[in-house]
Amino acid sequence: MKDRIDGHTILIGLMAYPIRHSMSPTMHNSAFVKLGLNYAYLAFEVENDQLPDAIQGIRALRLRGSNISMPNKQKVIPLLDKLDPVAEMVGAVNTVVNDDGVLTGYTTDGTGFMKSLQDEDLNIIGRKMTLAGAGGAGTAIAIQAAMDGVKEISIFNRKDDQWENALRNAKIINEKTDCKANVFDIADQETFKKEIADSYIYCDSTGVGMKPLEGKSLINDPSIFHKDMIVYDTVYAPRTTKLMEVAEEANVEHVFNGLGMMLEQGAEAFKLWTGKEMPVDYIRELLFNDDK
Repeated sequence: MKDRIDGHTILIGLMAYPIRHSMSPTMHNSAFVKLGLNYAYLAFEVENDQLPDAIQGIRALRLRGSNISMPNKQKVIPLLDKLDPVAEMVGAVNTVVNDDGVLTGYTTDGTGFMKSLQDEDLNIIGRKMTLAGAGGAGTAIAIQAAMDGVKEISIFNRKDDQWENALRNAKIINEKTDCKANVFDIADQETFKKEIADSYIYCDSTGVGMKPLEGKSLINDPSIFHKDMIVYDTVYAPRTTKLMEVAEEANVEHVFNGLGMMLEQGAEAFKLWTGKEMPVDYIRELLFNDDK
């Protein structure tokens, strides 16, 4: 690190809370070194009340940009100058690019999710998905999946501050794509089980399973799953979540954590900042062979 940081190094950030578990600094800094780019990527623990000052700091310190993660993906929008059309539709931002003080928000979560399935030679186009969560990641996944051609999406969420967002997501999907979207209260466990049983893929886009909810899962009964499906947890720390353990107990054929999505959404952001393609195969080997 000391051999490559100098007075010309370009800084990129990651703003979220909590964030010390993130693999993004390892991913991006390794890619910078591999390509010989004079960039550095650092994680900053930033909550909603600190976000306005942090975003202004991007301009003041002339950072090239920043990733944005929970709980800031929607709160950041009014602080930006422009939104990419997909980010505007999704209503959430996970990547900010600074062009001479003009901050533009993008979302790469949805494309990262879909690309990660393609990397595994899995095709969910024309199939049914059940999705838990309607936050920033869940919104991006739902809308991108619908735009790409998923046939039906059953969105489950608690009747909390994200409930209206879940309804908004379904409205956008039903009006602007050929996908059919429905919203259900996750408290309705019978419907939750029924929709999963009828789906080719179940995706949990909530934070359940990561700290401080490590060891917990929205699903604890293996009989809810069927073998010929995909179970996808967007959490990647820990590498094996409680949800994944339940799915593996049910002998589900395809069980994934969020590393693939993290890698592919990161590659999209990397290109936005640098104009270069991330060396994805190199980074995949680094990340997936790490036992931590």
